[in-house]
Amino acid sequence: MKLLVLPGSIRKDSYNLKLAALAAEHARQAGVEVDLVTPDDLRPIPLYNGDLEEAEGLPAAVKSLKQRFIAAQAIVLACPEYNSSITPLLKNTLDWVSRSETDEEPSLAAYRGKVAGLLSASPGGFGGMRGLVTVRSMLGNIGVLVVPTQLAVPKAYEAFDDQGALKEPRQQKSLAGVVDEVIRVAKALVANA
Repeated sequence: MKLLVLPGSIRKDSYNLKLAALAAEHARQAGVEVDLVTPDDLRPIPLYNGDLEEAEGLPAAVKSLKQRFIAAQAIVLACPEYNSSITPLLKNTLDWVSRSETDEEPSLAAYRGKVAGLLSASPGGFGGMRGLVTVRSMLGNIGVLVVPTQLAVPKAYEAFDDQGALKEPRQQKSLAGVVDEVIRVAKALVANA
């Protein structure tokens, strides 16, 4: 089984990059193969434009990332919140990956049958929880089974230690719980396929 971990930020000191790294490490310790998407994987992706897609097809960075989505059985997303919603970077990335490369390719091939878990960290008091509502809705509408457990880390500026680990044991346990549930559900679906 392979787990793709996708951060919704490319900011070098992003709290959500830290969450993504923690999720990836927990999954590795659980014996799962992990594909951690980095900011360098996301920077070359242009703003979605139907005219660009029609003229040139999917950009190379999108094709590469889409194949990584297809190869994974499960996804964990670390989602910053901008103005109570999803970040433009994350929305743009998910939109591009949803696009078919040929008329023969099944619709939403990178998403259908996948299991996902959601994490967020924010300086605000809700920890990005409001943005997760949008991410959950979007993923559910494109064929992804999103597990009910999630983690929202408030006051993220004080939530991590100098090594990037969560200071609060309850948050550490919650992060592990999200990742473990994604792995468990994905393995069950694969076993019953």
